[in-house]
Amino acid sequence: MRARRLPTTEKRNPNSISVDTLSTQAIVDLIGAEDRIVPQAVATQRESIAAAVDMIVARFRAGGRLFYVGAGTSGRLGVLDASECPPTFGVKPSLVQGIIAGGRRALVRSIEGAEDHPEDGAAAIDARGVTSKDTVVGLAACGMTPFVHGALRRARRIGAGTVFVTCAPEAVGSIPAEIVINPVVGPEVITGSTRMKAGTATKLVLNTLTTTAMIKLGKVYGNLMVDLKAVNAKLRDRSVRIVAEVTGLSKPKAKVLLSRAEGRVKPALVMHFRRVDLNQALDILKENHELLRPAIAESTESA
Repeated sequence: MRARRLPTTEKRNPNSISVDTLSTQAIVDLIGAEDRIVPQAVATQRESIAAAVDMIVARFRAGGRLFYVGAGTSGRLGVLDASECPPTFGVKPSLVQGIIAGGRRALVRSIEGAEDHPEDGAAAIDARGVTSKDTVVGLAACGMTPFVHGALRRARRIGAGTVFVTCAPEAVGSIPAEIVINPVVGPEVITGSTRMKAGTATKLVLNTLTTTAMIKLGKVYGNLMVDLKAVNAKLRDRSVRIVAEVTGLSKPKAKVLLSRAEGRVKPALVMHFRRVDLNQALDILKENHELLRPAIAESTESA
């Protein structure tokens, strides 16, 4: 029987064979040089990433959700990206969710063996009530994690959209997903430590998936996060600055406008430009599919 090829993520990096003999500065420089490979590797996947975004957005608009499924570092990165969507883009926590092998405890400590059972991945998909409207993104640096493969196979059987992010080109042919995103970053400085380059590549891909999807859904105006939730002092101050910058109002007047809009940036901007109250602003946004630019276009063009 032919031996299974060792994935790139498990191979030894010839550049770091003697890393333990180097000076501190030389180790830092070596890690930096290896890290510079990552953005270029991610850039080679631009078409696959764009296709995945289009899939995610279409399913969001049909009432679907996005699920990340992973183990270890990959799973933690999925949970991290999902958890940052509500405060940044004002979406419900249920819209983007992270599933990690071993559950919540695995977020802060290694749960050995949690990733080895494909049936657990399938069960996790069932437990979240995944439907054909949803998108499931598998995350596995080595491309072979049984938990993730089990989840993806169950998602495909249900009819959900499926995407897989892996840094191992050897695994691509056996991945059960419609779209594969495969940034090849090469072997790690410390053999098999995929929290390093592979983790960085995964983080960049996930940033791009959700950020681009939220832009397409109208959560951003220009490059301003107009649907943010002002849940702390920093974000309340940012809300005031956004309203002041877009409208040209002073900060005190922007703060008053925001108060009339119950702290919500996007409705506040519609209220200002369309000279309407909060309820009317919400209706205008609904008529324009929550997109701010067309909602205020008539007013800004005539201004």
